[in-house]
Amino acid sequence: MNDTTTPTTAIPISNPNAPTQNDALNSTQDNTSLFSSSLISAEVSSRLPEGYSIRPLRRSDYNGGFLPTLKVLTTVGDISEEAFTTRYDFMATRNDTYYILVVCDENNTVVGTGAVVVERKFIHNLGMVGHIEDIAVAKNQQGKKLGLRIIQALDYVAEKVGCYKSILDCSEANEGFYVKCGFKRAGLEMAHYYEQSPSTS
Repeated sequence: MNDTTTPTTAIPISNPNAPTQNDALNSTQDNTSLFSSSLISAEVSSRLPEGYSIRPLRRSDYNGGFLPTLKVLTTVGDISEEAFTTRYDFMATRNDTYYILVVCDENNTVVGTGAVVVERKFIHNLGMVGHIEDIAVAKNQQGKKLGLRIIQALDYVAEKVGCYKSILDCSEANEGFYVKCGFKRAGLEMAHYYEQSPSTS
């Protein structure tokens, strides 16, 4: 007796936990650098401790130790991932102005960071100045010359993008360190702090 049953095509059961195209897109976006990695000095990279790396900030660094490292420097605040992403995306659309880099250890955890912000001027033939900011190294990583490498890397970025000088503020206690990095005293820092909370825009 012939079997006349029509074969059926198995319909795969969808896995609600399976990665989607949006997941893949978000993952790719999370690993996109804030600026071109071609601006990272190969010489500085070669002088890092074995297993360490230096690279531009990524969106995924929110969960990779970036904010805890900044807390070594000053108050950071309770920043949600959404707020972090909003600020990151703002900077990413101005990637010719904001250059934030990170140093990662053998586990790809952020253990150091620093930034150079490019100011465009009318003086000095439409010159540009690099403002070096927010140098921070995790407490358990100090003594490895990571701060020096961060400064050298930021100085390299500033020169490569066309700045005619880099400037920074520091305490008198840290002046000797920055002299070793090639900087010299050039004036006095003044500040006017405001009572209202910092803008989140």
